[in-house]
Amino acid sequence: MKLSQFNYYLPEELIAEFPPENRDESRLMVLHRDTKTIEHKTFKDILEYFDEGDVFVLNNTKVFPARLHGEKEKTGAKIEVFLLRELNPESRLWDVMVDPARKIRIGNKLYFGDEGELVAEVIDNTTSRGRTLRFLFDGPYEDFKKLITRLGETPLPRIIKRDVMPEDEERYQTIYAKYEGAVVAPTAGFHFSRELMKRLELVGVEFAELTLHAGLGNFRDIEVEDLTKHKMDSEEMIITLEEAEKINKAKAEKRKVCGIGTTTIKATETAVTITGKVKPYSGWTNKFIFPEYNFMVADSLITNFHLPKSSVMMLVAAFADYDFLMKAYKEAIDKKYKFFTYGDAMLIL
Repeated sequence: MKLSQFNYYLPEELIAEFPPENRDESRLMVLHRDTKTIEHKTFKDILEYFDEGDVFVLNNTKVFPARLHGEKEKTGAKIEVFLLRELNPESRLWDVMVDPARKIRIGNKLYFGDEGELVAEVIDNTTSRGRTLRFLFDGPYEDFKKLITRLGETPLPRIIKRDVMPEDEERYQTIYAKYEGAVVAPTAGFHFSRELMKRLELVGVEFAELTLHAGLGNFRDIEVEDLTKHKMDSEEMIITLEEAEKINKAKAEKRKVCGIGTTTIKATETAVTITGKVKPYSGWTNKFIFPEYNFMVADSLITNFHLPKSSVMMLVAAFADYDFLMKAYKEAIDKKYKFFTYGDAMLIL
């Protein structure tokens, strides 16, 4: 398939700027692949579609406040630094993106916080992801992380034009987030409230957790028309034996396995064997899924409505069927569903 096939007109006003008042009351579009029919529901109605023994696969990654605002030495020019990946905790080395990038050179010092509480030096200018910074901090690592957390800002995607608000700290995070490492939130999980999780448990739905630290590669523009030539950024992921066995047990018993978000699909498809079993995994994945693709693990998916030409939209198209998804997106636009990070949800059965 070609990149241009994933382009569609998305009115700007349909990109959600704010989260809904209650997590589980966003709108839900239900896609039935067998009959190619569409239903319109509220998110808490997912209870109607699952039974005892079904498994929801959750990504328990936690987003850290990855955006720092600082100044360049001497000139005082305003600089934004987006923390991408910690390279070495001992030497405080990080891969970052810097804006405006053209003004930053190796050896430049950047100052963050009041009176330059935190100082960083640019030590590499040539990485594919941007720059490498060394933070000049002599205290204990815990103190360094506290300072980064205090000075950092919730990394809302740039397409959300408004300023970050205090409530974003909680809402740009799932309620089951545990392990810090993501700079992009697994947004399908935003729709789960504690009450809804409890009601699912009472039905007998089980939860299997994995960790995939989602990175900015999910938002990076794809620059090749031939999708087979696109390379995804690597993301760190972990699936333990115990959680893998929950998924395998459900599959053996012919129960539903529902991926909560594209990151869980990417992770389980990375860790699956040729016999269809999920194995424990600790490492990195750069898996890029687009049509046609034969999914081995999940048979249902909860996801948001994604931006045109995005890699996550391509994964969903592979799962739902390309033509069916394009029909659903057209209907979503007609019925004014909200798209992207804080938008509405889709359940694909």
